[in-house]
Amino acid sequence: MCPCADHPPMETAVSDRTPREVARVVKTAVSPRPIAWISTVDTDGVDNLAPFSSYSYVSSREPVVLFNSPNEANGGLKDTPRNALDTGEFAVNVVTEPLLERMDHSAESLPAERSEFDEVGVTRAECRRIDAPRVAEAAVTLECTLYDSLEVHDRLMVLGEVEHLHIDDDVLTDGQIDQRKLPTVGRLGGPYYTVSDVVEFERQF
Repeated sequence: MCPCADHPPMETAVSDRTPREVARVVKTAVSPRPIAWISTVDTDGVDNLAPFSSYSYVSSREPVVLFNSPNEANGGLKDTPRNALDTGEFAVNVVTEPLLERMDHSAESLPAERSEFDEVGVTRAECRRIDAPRVAEAAVTLECTLYDSLEVHDRLMVLGEVEHLHIDDDVLTDGQIDQRKLPTVGRLGGPYYTVSDVVEFERQF
């Protein structure tokens, strides 16, 4: 017998709940969510750094990644998607445990003239294929050019073609990236984060 037989699960139509309630369920159920710490530069040369936990990849052999953010009609575009659309470029910096607090701090809204790189104390490093800087302390960075964008309800989905990879030697084993050496940070529901920890079970199929 199911242990929850005496306590049947809550069932509800999405239309019967507020958008905030639905968002909480989705963001908790779809977790842990990887975090793209995205660096961009605007058309005036001002750089920007911000985290996005609505992030994944679409294709891996010909790599394309995506993130999404509120669209223009629902609160206005944030600096990151606007810069990505205007310049056709962005970099995804992988967040690991040592960078957690600085990544979280970079979500704070700042005046346009202040850079998150300086505010949170991370080092700019040059990218090879794009003008935006990358986070030097990040163990992995993906340099991307704009592949496409798509409006989905109240969100703008931004897709980037990965053009160049930066991978720290410290996270490699025999020339391959090793998840056991890369304590990535994920976003959970509510205000919570988690850090990847490999379990003693390997994929069988």
